[in-house]
Amino acid sequence: MAEAPMIEGETLGAEPTVRRRDFINIGAVAFAGVGAVAVVAPLIMQMAPSADVLADATTEIDLSKILPGQAIKAVYRKSPLFVRQLTPAEIAQANAVPISTLRDPQTLAERTKPGKTQWLITMGVCTHLGCVPLGAGEGENKGEFGGYFCPCHGSVYDTAARIRKGPAPKNLQVPDYVFRTVTTIEVGAKA
Repeated sequence: MAEAPMIEGETLGAEPTVRRRDFINIGAVAFAGVGAVAVVAPLIMQMAPSADVLADATTEIDLSKILPGQAIKAVYRKSPLFVRQLTPAEIAQANAVPISTLRDPQTLAERTKPGKTQWLITMGVCTHLGCVPLGAGEGENKGEFGGYFCPCHGSVYDTAARIRKGPAPKNLQVPDYVFRTVTTIEVGAKA
């Protein structure tokens, strides 16, 4: 039977010993690992939200001064927020639209809280290129469907802030919000 060849630094019958080359390899890999962490850690940390964004994580809005048919503009995470109290006629108009005719099909009930269908809370940013639609301010153009009109490229939203006409691909976004009291909502909070 042929004997296995001896490797430098080994003795017959003894455990293999660590060679200088093995130590250099382990040191090089450890050095490369520390270098990779030093490069990647700042890249990952810069993606975290800044302190001012975290401070704006939630916004509380008083609904008591918003009359039926009226909307207000607020700010949530440095973006416009539309809060509208729909009239019974606007609710009926939104519910009368066949869902199959909508580009981004959603019912009014899906866009509001149960039992609070008169309160429509949406981000005030057009889903086409990020312009701020008109319709929340007094006397502003609400478009042919009575909701919002984006003057940049002509997107038209209905009373439920659903896209009905124009280049916008999606409805106005409904952020997370909860009713804290009958007349107060907290936008950004999850139920």
